Amino acid sequence: MTADTHRKAVVERLREGMARGVLSFPLTGFHRDGSLDLDGFRTHVAAQIATDPGAVFPACGTGEFFSLDEDEYRKVVTATVEEAAGRVPVVAGIGYGWAQAARFARIAEEAGADALLVLPHYLVAAPQEGLVAQVEQIAVRTRLPLIVYQRGQVTFSAESLRHVARIPGVIGLKDGHSDLDRLQRLTLAAPEGFLFFNGAATAEIQARAYATVGVPAYSSAVHAFAPEIADAFFAAHQRGDDAQMNQLLRDFYIPFVELRDRRPGYAVSLVKAAARLRGHPVGPVRAPLTDPSPADLADLETLLTAGLALVPTSSAPAPASASASVGAAL
Repeated sequence: MTADTHRKAVVERLREGMARGVLSFPLTGFHRDGSLDLDGFRTHVAAQIATDPGAVFPACGTGEFFSLDEDEYRKVVTATVEEAAGRVPVVAGIGYGWAQAARFARIAEEAGADALLVLPHYLVAAPQEGLVAQVEQIAVRTRLPLIVYQRGQVTFSAESLRHVARIPGVIGLKDGHSDLDRLQRLTLAAPEGFLFFNGAATAEIQARAYATVGVPAYSSAVHAFAPEIADAFFAAHQRGDDAQMNQLLRDFYIPFVELRDRRPGYAVSLVKAAARLRGHPVGPVRAPLTDPSPADLADLETLLTAGLALVPTSSAPAPASASASVGAAL
């Protein structure tokens, strides 16, 4: 299959998946000593794939890409591809400077990933022409389609996105800035068929707002620990059920965001703690992240129980006690 044929097939599969469900960003499992728990990861990612998400994105921000070495990265992406077995597209994260990103891209391609998510480059701010050049340098070094992620120090202008969208292999943009004025300009500047993704933290909070500027697809961190809640919100969003969305936002998502905002790094470590409460063997976070405090963990457990109760068809058991579940999972 040529690179162009593969790109078109991936775009179509992603488009179909985005209409079907949320995008899953699985958590990378670690043992208590910080070593990779590949068996635990396989169990977790298999459970994620079983819920039929629109696509699965291993080794991205929620999967602690920034803490993985190349060998661990290869194992994580390979395990995801094997567990997916072609049922859903696998989009692996790559990042840092273009030279290192190209190394990760090569590993992901060898592992069988379908596409790549280009995470924001490391540390430095850069002008628009540099942001475009970064994508160009990566694109010429891989046959896999690229989705660029604007977040942190990466923000594309409409003119820059026109250039990026013309780079062979670039198929879409994920936005984490939540600047809807700028995002509307980008969607209008992009060519027909270019994919856009809502990548805001706890994206459900802004799902309706993003949809108004033509970006209905979104990633869901909640899906990593409570796919029942995430899928209930997605279904309500699809059918325009404002009452159901408002209830989930008011009684679960907004309190979850308020809990998440208590401490830097909780966007990942709180999600991982919630997954442990559900019995997922994902283990602790790696430094520089830290696991939630006992008090925050107790609040998380209460909120998770309340959130699951909002899903009428959920048959999932309430989480076990925080101390017992987290201690066992670590």
